[in-house]
Amino acid sequence: MELSHIHALAQSIKENVQHVIVGKDETIDMIFVALITGGHVLLEDVPGTGKTLLAKSIAKSIDGAFKRIQFTPDLLPTDLSGMNVYNQKVSEFQFHPGPVFTNLLLADEINRATPRTQSSLLECMEERQVSIDGDTLVLEEPFIVLATQNPLDNYGTFPLPEAQLDRFMLKLKMGYPSFDESKAILSRFRSGNPLQSIEPVASKEDIVNAQKHYTNVHVDDSILEYLLKIVEQTRKHHEIALGASPRAGQALLRAVQAYAVIGGRDYVSPDDVKAMVVPVLAHRLLFHNTSQLQTSYAESVLQHIVSQVPVPTEPQLTE
Repeated sequence: MELSHIHALAQSIKENVQHVIVGKDETIDMIFVALITGGHVLLEDVPGTGKTLLAKSIAKSIDGAFKRIQFTPDLLPTDLSGMNVYNQKVSEFQFHPGPVFTNLLLADEINRATPRTQSSLLECMEERQVSIDGDTLVLEEPFIVLATQNPLDNYGTFPLPEAQLDRFMLKLKMGYPSFDESKAILSRFRSGNPLQSIEPVASKEDIVNAQKHYTNVHVDDSILEYLLKIVEQTRKHHEIALGASPRAGQALLRAVQAYAVIGGRDYVSPDDVKAMVVPVLAHRLLFHNTSQLQTSYAESVLQHIVSQVPVPTEPQLTE
């Protein structure tokens, strides 16, 4: 698949989703970044901002299977993966698949489940497989987890451990719509749900092909060094106890390549790196002052780091 075809695919899906979702173009682009890089997304926002609707719209646009599961304290790992159930009629165990056997899984309020259940997603997210009673079952591609959590309600929640946060390529926020966007939403949903009328504009095979070819985007050595310097500075910053890991650096590289394709380019620019630094790195940092773990603080620290790292000049990019 040519890079121009991936760009056209992204635009087609974006336009289709925009028939349902109002004013979240950047969020749609970011989720497409995760989709074609095989990454996962953590959406941190208050209820009612359209997270489920966005997930359903994307799943319908790529003709993919969509499943949603509400995370609660009594949720068990088998509620996610499925289990073998004994069938007396045929005198044998039969596997009943759980919701992870899908293309897009919406894990709603993931921080309400116990650590045991949260960790059961690790194998699914990283290895794209499920192990049940000694058998390993491979998940269908594409597979993306879109998890949500409410940043305001901490009662009865279990914060995600660093190991699981690191499995999410991006952490995003939907945010409230503007006044004009709110008016457009009310007008659009006044006579029905537009989600029911959208049709697929891409196949699952298109997404899998895009995942195989987006890395053809050129990354100049000067851009690679620029990206690595930003990652390195997170490990040296006096307020950061644990900086970005090598895995985080790899995730940032994949993300900027995908973001460049969405922008219609076959090369990565410094602006692509700047756009992806916060979504990819902010949730992976640990601070010496544990009271300063809020996303907004991590964002400000990263923005300061980016402002201090020299940007490659244009002649270097065209050599």
